[in-house]
Amino acid sequence: MGIVTDVWTWLTTGSHWTENGGVLQRLTEHAYLTGVCLLLSCAIALPLALWLGHVGRGGALAVNLSNAGRAIPTFAVLVLLSMGPLGRHGDWATIVALVLFALPPLLTNAYTGVREADREVVEAARGMGMTGWQLLRQVELPLALPLIMTGIQTAAVQLVATATLAALPGGGGLGRLITAGFGNYDTAQVVAGALLVAVLALLVERALALVERLLDPMRRGPGPRPAAAETGEGDGADGTGGGPDSTGRTTKTPAPSHSAA
Repeated sequence: MGIVTDVWTWLTTGSHWTENGGVLQRLTEHAYLTGVCLLLSCAIALPLALWLGHVGRGGALAVNLSNAGRAIPTFAVLVLLSMGPLGRHGDWATIVALVLFALPPLLTNAYTGVREADREVVEAARGMGMTGWQLLRQVELPLALPLIMTGIQTAAVQLVATATLAALPGGGGLGRLITAGFGNYDTAQVVAGALLVAVLALLVERALALVERLLDPMRRGPGPRPAAAETGEGDGADGTGGGPDSTGRTTKTPAPSHSAA
């Protein structure tokens, strides 16, 4: 229990949060780096994947190339970029490496989501005279939204975890806490930094899940019940029941007559 107590003590020490290079500063840097890389990755991958999925040509090659990119070690790419011209321009080496790392899940999920959209619904919309842009925006994109958001969540969580590598070439982020802990032989700081990264990844994942729920109309709660369902669908104004007869026409059951006593 000693390490747990030490980590708790480190996390609850105010100076570790507010001092220069403390948790708040590193957390802000980490969130900024993750957000920039995620936005750039989405701007590159999603339009390409949606268009390839819509036209149905060239997508398999793009997906296979993106899957092959998963085998490339991000750390090696980061080191190579840091040693090149990009290494002299702030965090750009880290940003490029992280964007390349985030592209595969975004590209694969978006392309698969569009291609696996219900073909009967797509063909029905095309038969109604929708243009290609209308078909993509109003039919294929809503149907593909769950898979697209899954890809975004996967990329975001991977970025949060991998952005700790930014500390190795001297960048910011929560990785600086971990590397500083290793340098000072402070196990509590190392564990605390790793714990903060894990918590941030969970928060990002839950936030994106909430965004998906808000954007996807199929996952929202049911709307208000129509008035006919509350008062009895098909009832006449006088409270008598009605329904279709054997020919399909609606008939009304006459109200019982009351003879005077």
